Amino acid sequence: MKWFIAVFKKYAVFTGRARRSEYWYFTLFFILVFVALIFVDVFTGMYDVESGRGLTSTIFTVVSIVPSIAVGVRRMHDINKSGWYLLIPIYSLILCCTDGDKGPNEYGPDPKNEEASSSSSVLDANI
Repeated sequence: MKWFIAVFKKYAVFTGRARRSEYWYFTLFFILVFVALIFVDVFTGMYDVESGRGLTSTIFTVVSIVPSIAVGVRRMHDINKSGWYLLIPIYSLILCCTDGDKGPNEYGPDPKNEEASSSSSVLDANI
């Protein structure tokens, strides 16, 4: 859940890098919330069978478009690719499953090393 919230905090940040866990946890929670909202739409009568859309699930999808593109672009940056690779669906899916570059690349520092160093500094502060 923290990754889902973290992506929304970086609502339109297209720079930097995103770890696989950030990308995939966001995707997982997006799907879970979307399915839950479809149930809400169906039970409240706001789901239109002909169009296949519900009011709350559609609003959630529209609000989530920019953050989902942003986290996808940052994920491409983590493997040292341009965000434009998201326009190639199968290839970008494969790229999203690969491990990011170790160490800094042209898009920024390694997010795994940043997290490890920040958690170790928290541990040092607690000792």
